[in-house]
Amino acid sequence: MGLRLGDIAPDFEAETTKGPIRFHEWIGDSWAILFSHPGDFTPVCTTELAEVARRAPDFEKRNVKLIGISANGLDDHKKWIQDINDWGSTDVQYPIIADADRKISTLYDMLDEQDPTNRDAKGLPFTIRTVFIIDPKKTIRLTISYPASTGRNFDEILRVVDCVSHTLVYRGFWAYRVTTPVNWKKGDDVIVHPSVSNEEAKTLFPEFKIHKPYLRTTPLKVE
Repeated sequence: MGLRLGDIAPDFEAETTKGPIRFHEWIGDSWAILFSHPGDFTPVCTTELAEVARRAPDFEKRNVKLIGISANGLDDHKKWIQDINDWGSTDVQYPIIADADRKISTLYDMLDEQDPTNRDAKGLPFTIRTVFIIDPKKTIRLTISYPASTGRNFDEILRVVDCVSHTLVYRGFWAYRVTTPVNWKKGDDVIVHPSVSNEEAKTLFPEFKIHKPYLRTTPLKVE
């Protein structure tokens, strides 16, 4: 069985470009994004790692830690980071996990077993290009798997962080008791959760509007 939304992200120990870590301990009280790569010195992933370095302040202000994983050793990772920084005029500071034996990729069900051509020279399956958003309780809140040909959209990943951090059931209660509509961005109106009655909504959301009995929206200021 693969990992599902709501599962606890498996803990592990790993060597990274920033030293050894135990994953849950490294996350601490932060959110975390774990994003995988099939191998070092790959073109699409090079552009992505540079973009994540450029966007690091956007994640930091949301209390999100970033960590990559690629199916190579630390020596290759360090050489690749030099290439990324040279190409992208960036400064990659987040850690990248060394996973040459695919142990962590297997633990997170990130290996492409279906495509026989997606293997390295030793015949080992490459890592699928998966993104995990993990909350401070170590719960998986989002997974996205991308094909090798398609670069990830980190604007969308930031948008989802904004969404789930405001709407998820966390520490036993709804943080805001709302959900988000299609294409929602921070600052847009949100949807009043179905568990909130109209009478309660008048107190919680004085500006809420009823569009359909099951669809109500409200402005919501969030930090």
